[in-house]
Amino acid sequence: MKKTVIVVLLIASSSFIQAQKNTNPRAQWFADSRYGMFIHWGVYSGAEGYWKGEKLRYDNDYAEWIYYRNRIDKEEYVTLLDRFDWNEIDPEEWVILAKKAGMKYLTFTAKHHDGFALWDSEVSDYDVAEYTNPGRDIVKELSRACEKHGIKFGLYYSHWIDWAHPYGWDHTHEIYDLTKEEYAQYWEGKVIPQMRELLTQYGTIDMIWFDMWINHSNAIVTKKQLMQLKDMIRELQPNCLVNSRLGLSMEEDSDIDFKTLGDNQLGDQKEDFPWQSPATVSHSWGYHRTDTEWKSVSTLLQSLISNVSLNGNFMLNIGPRSDGSVPHEMKQRLKKIGQWLDVNGESVYGASAFDLPKDQHDWGRITKKQMPDGNTRLYLHLFSWPYNEKLNVTGVTTRPEKIYMLSDKLKKGLDYEHRGALTTVKLPDMKTNPYVPVVVMEYKEHPGIKQGLAAKTLSGGFSLTSENASKMEGDTTIEPDQRYGSVPAHIRVKEQSNYSWQIYVDGPKTLHPDVSYSFQGDQPAGRVKFAAAGSSLEHKVNPTGMTVGEPNREWHIKSFESRDLGEIKIPEAGYYTISLEIQPEDEPIDFQWLWLDER
Repeated sequence: MKKTVIVVLLIASSSFIQAQKNTNPRAQWFADSRYGMFIHWGVYSGAEGYWKGEKLRYDNDYAEWIYYRNRIDKEEYVTLLDRFDWNEIDPEEWVILAKKAGMKYLTFTAKHHDGFALWDSEVSDYDVAEYTNPGRDIVKELSRACEKHGIKFGLYYSHWIDWAHPYGWDHTHEIYDLTKEEYAQYWEGKVIPQMRELLTQYGTIDMIWFDMWINHSNAIVTKKQLMQLKDMIRELQPNCLVNSRLGLSMEEDSDIDFKTLGDNQLGDQKEDFPWQSPATVSHSWGYHRTDTEWKSVSTLLQSLISNVSLNGNFMLNIGPRSDGSVPHEMKQRLKKIGQWLDVNGESVYGASAFDLPKDQHDWGRITKKQMPDGNTRLYLHLFSWPYNEKLNVTGVTTRPEKIYMLSDKLKKGLDYEHRGALTTVKLPDMKTNPYVPVVVMEYKEHPGIKQGLAAKTLSGGFSLTSENASKMEGDTTIEPDQRYGSVPAHIRVKEQSNYSWQIYVDGPKTLHPDVSYSFQGDQPAGRVKFAAAGSSLEHKVNPTGMTVGEPNREWHIKSFESRDLGEIKIPEAGYYTISLEIQPEDEPIDFQWLWLDER
């Protein structure tokens, strides 16, 4: 019976998750869900980032670290629970909010680094049941609420660090020794039995989220102990997911279910295994009353979409107050995201990465879904709306069957032109969504692509840089931007160097190239040679001099200026190689970019 159920689930899910080859059956629901809620709530929520009038002693302002940062006595720390309004605290409201936000799973801080258990633990009296009357068990209440509302249930458990236990890891042990034998007493006396409680007394646990951000080779906990903990999870809850912050990387142990990136770290490359970004709506994880770094709805949506476009998940945190209420700014943003997902969720849930590079287009990101009938849909998420309502999609060589706005229930087709590797879509006159509009491109099968092309931009031209070059010879080291970006990233060219790009042009055109560079010689010297479609243009490099990056601060920097190289004829539609040869003489030439447009 169990085998039959697993097979059915895999068949249902395989219609949607195509690109993540290294997803085990346990993690299939996770890869399909894409979006979840993190909840940081505990004793520290009563402090709100302040202890006896003093703000948290660390500029990162993670409110949940106040016990450690402000060196609070353990018995004094729990007096913060006197500020909790237990008659108002209803964890089901958090689950309902997750549901409204479009989240598919929830992860709750059952025990954070402060060592305080938010369930009725028989292992330690340092738990919520001991300090409430009648005794509360927040883990149990959340477990029941998640089951009721169809939300997957995960638990955060701080295994490596425990500030309350005399032999748990506390970073003051970098000064004051803690032996492995003493640490083993904490491990065997608290971690293992508490984890056994959570895994046996609270129904299905879909995920255990550990928070060890270094490998075990650099910590007091051993690989053997971590394997002991993971093996117990596999024995008691075989389908429970385990993240890489257990202290074992996915490369070291293929049985780890998904990789956890750093705090608020978004993905930067496509992966074929499940991964996730833990993120905050503002800055702190636990509630901090003076934290006002609220991210906008658009920022949060773009983070979610960008991760999905690289096969990743996004777990967004809330930090309720001591009365259980969620700050208005958090609740407002989550509900707005939920409203967007009500309309556009098809482009996120069960969607995966497409085959083109993540930065191929300057207008946004692409996700993909293969439908049960074999058709493929590409979802174009517009982070920027084209000023002329013309959306250029470069690199897809198959003609779409239909294009429409995902928000259009009637799926009214949009006019478009397709030739070679360029599809140009005529968008509606107005945005159909105030945050991230989504355009759907439907194909009978997985569309063909042409890799290595520099895309046509929102402005209608081609921006050719070191990042999208197909070939670079000679000086190729990129100098990063400096002085807060007033000096742009560039290549310092000291010897003859050659750069080339591949573009697709959809018909006969006259293109005008501009090149941006800085040259600090006193007289014109060196040359730039541009070539395309069998023709070439030459330019004598002129001094660009200096400029002032920031007035009245002696911020004197090299000036980067663009120079018109002339014009070049493209005889017909097709793929073209754009070449740029830079030949310095006595002084180096700092090359920034090449721009092509029709004008």
